[in-house]
Amino acid sequence: MSRPIIEVENLSKRYKLGQLNARSLREEAEQFFARFRNKRARSDGELSGENTEIWALKDISFSVPAGEVVGIIGRNGAGKSTLLKILSRITDPTTGQARICGRIASLLEVGTGFHPELTGRENIYLNGAILGMTRAEVKAKFDEIVAFAEVERFLDTPVKRYSSGMYVRLAFAVAAHLEPEILIVDEVLAVGDAEFQKKCLGRMRSVSRREGRTVLFVSHNLTAINSLCQRVILMNSGQTQQIGPAQDITRLYLTSGNNEDNRSKSWSFHNAPGDERFKITRIKITPEGADATAPIEMGTTFQIEMDYWNLVDNADVLLELIVRGDDGMPVFHSFSTEGGANGPHPKGLYRSSCVVPGNLLNAGRFGIEMYFSDGRPSKEFGLVDAVSVLVHELNDRRNLSNYGRFIGHVHPKLTWRTAFLADKQAPDGDAGLAGDG
Repeated sequence: MSRPIIEVENLSKRYKLGQLNARSLREEAEQFFARFRNKRARSDGELSGENTEIWALKDISFSVPAGEVVGIIGRNGAGKSTLLKILSRITDPTTGQARICGRIASLLEVGTGFHPELTGRENIYLNGAILGMTRAEVKAKFDEIVAFAEVERFLDTPVKRYSSGMYVRLAFAVAAHLEPEILIVDEVLAVGDAEFQKKCLGRMRSVSRREGRTVLFVSHNLTAINSLCQRVILMNSGQTQQIGPAQDITRLYLTSGNNEDNRSKSWSFHNAPGDERFKITRIKITPEGADATAPIEMGTTFQIEMDYWNLVDNADVLLELIVRGDDGMPVFHSFSTEGGANGPHPKGLYRSSCVVPGNLLNAGRFGIEMYFSDGRPSKEFGLVDAVSVLVHELNDRRNLSNYGRFIGHVHPKLTWRTAFLADKQAPDGDAGLAGDG
């Protein structure tokens, strides 16, 4: 059996919070007196900024054979990005080791490895050189990279003037086409539009299955994880909670924290997700006719509300809602045009909402996806799994628990009727009902 292309053994990474990183005497003096003043100001005498150790990773071990696509999932702060930075040689582990047999291309954040003052053309060659490729090798792939990234018009423009979506398109195209043995991709693909995300997933699938290359893929899009990955690593608090087949691990992840709601998320304008056309500043789920924090039961009608900036005058803004179940499968799909909320929008701040009727969803956790576009499907911006709703079982349906939990993602409250048809037994040899046939 051949040696794995990635071997991780007892990998740990420790950080010190509040550690002085000043390089000059003046900076160190300023930090010292700031801490001293803060110490005197606190009544309990506790020193703010004292060194506190945290373990971002703790005793991580796994191996990956060549040609496998491995997903890495977990909640924010689980240690996923730290692990990828160590594998990409961006940072060193505190203990343990990671053996890599092959050339790595990493896409960990927007513009990884790009120089903002250089043009798109120059950055393609720069990235190729970083990967150890000759100019001739980069030139052979150049046209394919540019066509995939769809940035022909801006190829000789400094990338500092690119939108975040353009940055990601070019960065992914370079990373995926310059023939690395190992491709490492973090959640950065969520910045791209929906059509480009599909292209990226298709390219990663091709890189693995047709070209035999290895892919490590971090994403909160569990549908993409399930469709692309053979195995998944579930991380929790810096440790590997479980490693196994993709469907099994994503199901474990979705069912292991479903006792909490995540019904609201907000951003400042400068930190808001979006692109040059839209900025989403808030998304919130509230039950109808109840306190905003009240539990949502199967019979509860609730509202999904979005605040966003339209940055293009007279844009035909189209909102798209997808609700997914705890297995990542879509439950239902809706467009804002169905409710008449379309037409030209002047520049400004807007609030759009839609109502999900009670007695529609079964008990369970449901992820909310919102997409914003100007009516062109290829120009969508997606907000994936930013919020979720936990639907609780109704009291009057818990009485049926002897029959097991209701299956499926929807459980509408249907009307049943039973009518008395006859007062005699069915004729011999005829098991059918009167009126059949």
